[in-house]
Amino acid sequence: MPYVPHTDDDVRRALAAIGVDDVDDLFADVPAEILDPQLDLAAPMDEVALLAHLDALAALDQQAVPTFLGGGVRRHFIPSVTPRLAMQGEFVTAYTPYQAEVAQGVLQSTFEFQTMMSELTGLPIANASMYDGASAVAEAALLAVRQTHRETVMVSRAVHPETREVLQTYLWPLDIDIEVVDLEPSLTTPVPAVGDHVAALIVQDPNHLGYLEDMPAMAAAAHAGGALLIAVVDPLALAVLREPGSYGADVAVGDGQVLGVPMQFGGPAFGFMVVTDALLRQLPGRIVGQTSDVDGRRAFVLTLQAREQHIRRSKAKSNICSNHQLAALLATVNMAALGPSGLREMAEGTVRRAHQLAAALRGAGADVAPNERFFAEFVLRTRAEGATVRRRLAKRGVRAGVPLPAEYGIGNGVTLAATELTTDADVEALLAALHDVGELGVVGTEVVA
Repeated sequence: MPYVPHTDDDVRRALAAIGVDDVDDLFADVPAEILDPQLDLAAPMDEVALLAHLDALAALDQQAVPTFLGGGVRRHFIPSVTPRLAMQGEFVTAYTPYQAEVAQGVLQSTFEFQTMMSELTGLPIANASMYDGASAVAEAALLAVRQTHRETVMVSRAVHPETREVLQTYLWPLDIDIEVVDLEPSLTTPVPAVGDHVAALIVQDPNHLGYLEDMPAMAAAAHAGGALLIAVVDPLALAVLREPGSYGADVAVGDGQVLGVPMQFGGPAFGFMVVTDALLRQLPGRIVGQTSDVDGRRAFVLTLQAREQHIRRSKAKSNICSNHQLAALLATVNMAALGPSGLREMAEGTVRRAHQLAAALRGAGADVAPNERFFAEFVLRTRAEGATVRRRLAKRGVRAGVPLPAEYGIGNGVTLAATELTTDADVEALLAALHDVGELGVVGTEVVA
């Protein structure tokens, strides 16, 4: 039957209790241009015409074009088994598994996800995923404030600008101060002096510009000041880089898109958070634990749910009520299908292709930033503004270039990313397109269109 939340009588009684005559009265303060805007809609279509129209729109998304986009979302190989298993109905339709006796499949897959994230990061305790990488960073900052009873957070300017915006949104209402650490000419973060007023130092590795940070030194600096180190990490890069737990990070957070979630217009993906034993009671969200049933068989349950549905609001560690669990399941199936050696091969292929791309650009006369310590992305200085370069390349069938904000002091520039899927033909197409738009060749050449 259709879902009908309120009968006409329900509405009348609710309005009478509020003291208004009509539902529209509840929205009287909303400007008319927002409440009832003029919409320029096309004429209605019948089903045959509508399906043809949708097919035409779908055809505009050209999949088989060279792609060098990064900035937090990249194109990597996803085995066919990943969507085949993860998109089964029992997973797609499943919600929070409150009734463990009928949700063992979802609970076990979540337990396996936590185990894999713990192994990747070298830290012992992972929660059952989060909304995205940016909110995971913000939740980690709140965790650090609760743990240290301090109200200042230091964050590297090389942390993704959008992540820092989310961090500001979370912390501003709570009067928690943010200190931004500026970058060195190498486009990496200098080791800061962390005072005894700082709850956490947040550093991204590889950073938003693509370059590797000195994370052991960051951990030492944070701990010298009594603060926590929050490492914002690329989980695929951890197949070849040091684990956060090995260099002293207290919290590892990030976005899991690169672990098996398609680019799909930028989202959704999922966030993750993994912590030390000392921070277990501050961990937001929920944890799936392993136990035994009454017959002694292996079983899984939700445990340590520090959420306001389960404990007093004042004691809750986060108001997270759900998450991007299906995306996390995609990553779980994907990591299981690839295995440790497969993940490492993908990571090594990404490093190799990224450095080959940088070398090819330098050989063609492009102004590539000199720092050679990068994983998948690097900075290309451009003559035109970054957004203009990206638009011009797109017109020539190449998706490339994440524009750099002015705050980095680089001038015009973009980041370029390569992965194990980048081919020699892709690189040649990018070089040709950059030449066409005046970014290679004779200095001062400029293409308007």
